Amino acid sequence: MTEGLDLHLGVDKGAGFVGRALETALREAIRSGRLHPGVRLPGSRSLAADLGISRGTVVQAYAQLVAEGWLTGTTGSGTRVADLPGPGPAAGAGDDPVPAAARLAVDLRPGRPDLSSFPRTDWASSVRRALSAAPYEDLDYAEPAGLPALRAAVAGYVTRARGVRADAGAVVITAGFTPGLALLGRVLYRLGMRTVATEDPGLGRHRDVLHAAGLATVPLEVGPAGADPDGLAPGRPAARAAVLTPAHQYPRGVVLGARNRSAFADWARREDGFVVEDDYDGEFRYDQQPVGAMQALAPDRVVFAGSTSKTLAPGMRLGWLVVPPALRVPLLETVAELGASVPAVQQLAMADLIGRGGYDRHIRRMRLAYRRRRAELARVAALEGVAAGLHALLPAESAEQERALIARGRRAGVALQGLHADGYWREPGGDRPAALIIGYATPPPHAWSGALEALAEVVQEI
Repeated sequence: MTEGLDLHLGVDKGAGFVGRALETALREAIRSGRLHPGVRLPGSRSLAADLGISRGTVVQAYAQLVAEGWLTGTTGSGTRVADLPGPGPAAGAGDDPVPAAARLAVDLRPGRPDLSSFPRTDWASSVRRALSAAPYEDLDYAEPAGLPALRAAVAGYVTRARGVRADAGAVVITAGFTPGLALLGRVLYRLGMRTVATEDPGLGRHRDVLHAAGLATVPLEVGPAGADPDGLAPGRPAARAAVLTPAHQYPRGVVLGARNRSAFADWARREDGFVVEDDYDGEFRYDQQPVGAMQALAPDRVVFAGSTSKTLAPGMRLGWLVVPPALRVPLLETVAELGASVPAVQQLAMADLIGRGGYDRHIRRMRLAYRRRRAELARVAALEGVAAGLHALLPAESAEQERALIARGRRAGVALQGLHADGYWREPGGDRPAALIIGYATPPPHAWSGALEALAEVVQEI
């Protein structure tokens, strides 16, 4: 039980400033690894009794450490050790060593939303309602495509929110985009395809997933209008599938232009191929100019892929594919073969959250919060990419400067990523553009202003 957790804190009560001594002891316990991320600390009353100090002293110490990012406090969940970024890569020859005190606090890596804003109350209510109302048959082995209630809810949502042409019969529920891409890779291989085009720069993890399915990948250069369809012109390596991020290219942040969208759709029809549209953060556009899904141009050739990883949390492991008719049977066969269905309770709760408007309300709330953050970031740094999503590019002069800034951030306790340093380019180096990829959604609200100040210190030279 948490209330019985023995923290072994050496608090010198005779030295005065007992609260500061408690703060120091807790920081050291976290920094040294004796208290691991996620550990729930004793309640303030219990810890005060254990240490023989006032409860108010414990409350103030907890509050201070929450403000500094060492702890997190959530109503109903108590006080826990925060999930702090670990140390960066080991320092090489000529690098300054990373002091232990700098391994903390400011995480500006891209790819995650503000996890502290997860709608716990709405989700818990949806789980209770779903379990109370669901017929027992819904708890049996799940259909490969997913439960009808969630498929219908997703079809309605992506139609009105993203302009997708979909009905429930076209929707397949997955455990997120990456597992969905792994399934699609196997399907494309079964259909005789051996090469897939991917954006360059792009997420290396997705290339790895396609390679694991037996597929080779070829690059599509990304310019101001997004991925260049000329990379698929006759005479280039043969590919009959492409993975794109049309609404907000990852990571460069540009939108796939109308001419390029049409060119990719025409290519897919001509080659009897397919485009996988990764709509990873399409809900978050801040300049009042929403960009609809590419899928509406060619529903018979574009697989629309969405998930809750950026809207709710990656740990939800919940996503969906809107699948053209030609791919549905082989995809469902692959899901069944691998046993890759999503737990029924998760699906039922998500259907309830969408159906009652909780999902839309949460997205609207977070859209406002992220819009403010991006505007504040733009006031201290010259950003590239449209005003959208959960990350922005901060250009650097060279790959060397990019790596130097990441190392400087690491020494200051700021976790950063870059186009060259973190494998977004297929072949890093050379004269390819360099930039930091700033994940401005990641810090919790109480830590955002401090994160912004820390970033400004790190990147002041650019």
